[in-house]
Amino acid sequence: MTSVQVEQDDRTPGEGTGGEPGGEGYHRTLGARQIQMIAIGGAIGTGLFMGAGKAISKAGPSLILAYAIAGLVIFFIMRALGELLMYRPVSGSFSDYAREFLGPFWGYTTGWTYWLFWVVTGIVEITAAAKYMAYWTGDSFPQWVYALIFTVILYFANLISVKLFGELEFWFSMVKVTAIVGMILICAGILTLGFSDAGDTASVSNLWNDGGFFPQGIGGTLMTLQIVMFAFLAVELVGVTAGESKDPAKTLPKAINTVPWRIAVFYVGALIMILSVVPWSEFQPGVSPFVAAFEKMGLGVGAAIVNFVVLTAALSSCNSGMYSTGRMLRDLALNGQGPAFFARLTKNGTPLVGTTFSASLMLVGVWINYVAPGKAFDYVVSFATISGMWAWIMILVSQIRYRAKADRGELPASSFRAPGAPWTSWFALLFIGMVVVMMGADKDARISLYCAPLWGLFLGLAYLALKRRAAREAAREAVPGTAS
Repeated sequence: MTSVQVEQDDRTPGEGTGGEPGGEGYHRTLGARQIQMIAIGGAIGTGLFMGAGKAISKAGPSLILAYAIAGLVIFFIMRALGELLMYRPVSGSFSDYAREFLGPFWGYTTGWTYWLFWVVTGIVEITAAAKYMAYWTGDSFPQWVYALIFTVILYFANLISVKLFGELEFWFSMVKVTAIVGMILICAGILTLGFSDAGDTASVSNLWNDGGFFPQGIGGTLMTLQIVMFAFLAVELVGVTAGESKDPAKTLPKAINTVPWRIAVFYVGALIMILSVVPWSEFQPGVSPFVAAFEKMGLGVGAAIVNFVVLTAALSSCNSGMYSTGRMLRDLALNGQGPAFFARLTKNGTPLVGTTFSASLMLVGVWINYVAPGKAFDYVVSFATISGMWAWIMILVSQIRYRAKADRGELPASSFRAPGAPWTSWFALLFIGMVVVMMGADKDARISLYCAPLWGLFLGLAYLALKRRAAREAAREAVPGTAS
């Protein structure tokens, strides 16, 4: 196909983008421990370390319940993705599944929207990293300069081999995991032994004594769902690694099945401990609750350490974003739904052109930090949420369509079936729909609902243009003597 795949998907069911699974030109060098830590670290980033501060101020202790329920939905989404991955593990992941089960247009839309999600998320993470640096330097150094430096460093880091990328992400994630576990243990020590400045007031009763478990009402809790779901964005990144995993049939199911305990420990457990030690009313929007908690405890060194950890988390998430964007653009190019030059790989198996293009757009984050450093995070987080949730919707709908075909015997059954599906998938879709409604009721998040249709219109017009171009090329090739 010379242009865009617009009318039909002629791929044999079960066939990967580049033929056999793993035949896409990538190097299968990501091992089990790297996949596990990428899966764990993908869900530990700005949304937890920074966004939770605003969510606590809006919902109080009931935020714990919001994370628990949303976490259950995320598990349903990941098991739906796992079922698809074991049916056909490819780096195009949910974009490729949307293309197969819903049609070429939906694969096209999903690929470009997920690419945009990571570009926007990269801006969010760079913004957060620049803010974290201000903890040490204050206003003495412009925030936008930090954003520029980090963008350039992470871009060059993504030009290395995939194996080294996986190793870097392993250690990035290890730092984050160690920090959260350490914070939980310190809070447990304060609650039981009573040391530090917070020892006299630390108590589990802080979860309900300061205005109750729902101090802002149930409505306040519902209004935090956008922030909560943003915190979980990137858990699906493990699906993009499928084309570069050494043994996807073993490593991917194990990584997906760690979702429940990841959420229980890193979100629910961490918030229970923090809000038990420090009353919820003492947290402020825009301030990391982890840093604020240590400061309230009188552990200044601990706050500095945690600030370094959350800086690492933001940079790690952005690094993963640059990894993902290059792969998604290459999948689109291989399917004729993006410029052909995005399909080029270096000798090390890195999609250099796609990564470079994405990184250059992430420099928009530098401009945002320059013109509006105080509002940069709020401006982009809402659009990142709505574009990221589109990938989840496509995962769920594709899984529902796949399961129906597999149950009819039209496709081979997956070795990793989602429990309770398709009902769990339908429940997850309804929950996502409720989150979108809540975003419409939030004046800060509403802008994303205005931007999303504009993005959809742009994609639709571009698709129609590519479709006409494909038709002209097909007509020209059909005339004898004109085929290239």
